[in-house]
Amino acid sequence: MSTDPFTREIIKDALVALGEEMFNAMIRTSMSPIIYETTDFAVGATDAQGNLLAQGNGVTGFLATLDTAVQSTLEHWPLDEIRPGDIFLTNSPYEGGGTHLSDVVILLPVFVDGRLIAWTVNKAHWTEVGGTYPGSATTASTDIFQEGLHFRFLKLYEKGKINAALVEMIRTNVRLPGSTIGDMHAGVAACRVGGRRIAELAEKYGVEDLLAAMDSLLDYGERMTREELKKLPKGVFTAEDVVEEDGHGNGPFVIKVKVTITDEKMVADFTGTSPQALGPINLSYAGLITGVRCTFKAVTNTEIPANGGCFRALEVICPEGTILSATSPAPVSIYYESLLGAIEVMWKALAPLMPHKLPVGHQRTVGATFISGLLPGSNELFVMGEPLVGGWGAGFDHDGDAGQFCAANGETFNIPVELAESRYGFEIDQYALHNEDGGAGEYRGGKGVVLDYRVTANEAFLTYSATRTTSRPWGLAGGQEGSTNRAEILRKDGTVETHSMVTGARAVEGEIFRLVSATGGGYGDPMKRDRDRLLADLRDGYVTPEQARRDYGFDPAA
Repeated sequence: MSTDPFTREIIKDALVALGEEMFNAMIRTSMSPIIYETTDFAVGATDAQGNLLAQGNGVTGFLATLDTAVQSTLEHWPLDEIRPGDIFLTNSPYEGGGTHLSDVVILLPVFVDGRLIAWTVNKAHWTEVGGTYPGSATTASTDIFQEGLHFRFLKLYEKGKINAALVEMIRTNVRLPGSTIGDMHAGVAACRVGGRRIAELAEKYGVEDLLAAMDSLLDYGERMTREELKKLPKGVFTAEDVVEEDGHGNGPFVIKVKVTITDEKMVADFTGTSPQALGPINLSYAGLITGVRCTFKAVTNTEIPANGGCFRALEVICPEGTILSATSPAPVSIYYESLLGAIEVMWKALAPLMPHKLPVGHQRTVGATFISGLLPGSNELFVMGEPLVGGWGAGFDHDGDAGQFCAANGETFNIPVELAESRYGFEIDQYALHNEDGGAGEYRGGKGVVLDYRVTANEAFLTYSATRTTSRPWGLAGGQEGSTNRAEILRKDGTVETHSMVTGARAVEGEIFRLVSATGGGYGDPMKRDRDRLLADLRDGYVTPEQARRDYGFDPAA
């Protein structure tokens, strides 16, 4: 290995940069708005053993899904059966990379002179993978077989030749074959970009120097994270919370955590969490690791790029068969609501100890919304899927952020209104912050939103899921709880239906699917809120005169 530390840093920075290049390649070549607009995907690279080297921007909730997918691939395929030109495909929820069937992982082994030195990985939400309902998302499933096609570590390419039979099977069993196959090829392209960059680094600096730089990058992540760990409060901290229901009327389901922090490690123990559910709120253990990593990264060093070394000081414990460690054939279509529960229950345990790092409770839902139907005029099927923004909790010295995506979404976005209205059978009548009750404090919670989709097709169908529908975002130090999430259907006859989880709810032309997201929790006694801030809130419509009198003891008319 070269003793030149500058060269080593250049290689390390190049490994981090390739994640961004892969990210851009995916954006530019994908065919579905949920990928190229919403950015519901992640890309990155691992070493030959599956240790995460770098991950591009994208979904925070994929923070443990790239490296574990490589590790599971290596368990399924002996090294002598992994060859140059191979590309693998998986979406198995119960093994490495596990989320739900819609999140498909593409893995490319990188060879130099016949030697496996790294992997590049892409995980993206495909709009369609088959199953009972359009968009492959459902709150109604009771087993995995109802949720779509299940790929378990298959070879999509073998020695450079595409598996035509597998591609044709996918094409034949999804409702949107053009975009699904297009997104598949986009994932392959992104992985190939990363693979080329790693090969170029090996050619420029030599394989041994490159491998040593990979090890150095992992060791750096570990070293910097352990230094941050030493600064955290030490002890045992507990919290519990709920996921209200599973789509079949069962619940609430309890999530419990015991977080133990020492100078050497953090242990998150979820013993006592409810058994896996009949409905599709279940999360696999591999997915739980992602959730724990999210909170762990938030309280250690958020500045250094995430890699496998950052998480060597982290241990996750959960008995098999809970809603956070479900086993086959448990349904997992809306796993993300339990994933968020795991992230935030750790957050809840630690926030009182480190309010400078962690705000109080946020909307804690993806608010995932799928609307399908036939386009007016062409009668072609459309399927729109996107997450919903909401309110984040206040901090000890600032108001919560309004209209932001949840902790599991990270660098994601809404589909632009103009694009949505041109591609789908609805128009968006309003997308605005609301001022519903909740979140009052010396520093108030960020506001949730109201979003109206007015159906322009003859009919359209809504699939929606949320938590924090009866439980509320929590406050601290006297701050009030936030508000709740919900979906409504505004009928032509003036009636309003309210839903927390629903699949295939029908509306006809002119009726409205309305989504309302939660306001975050407040921090501190509302009576201590600065009066200039409160006057600004009244002026801007964040607080109503009635709320000012009731929650803040301030009469605007006085």
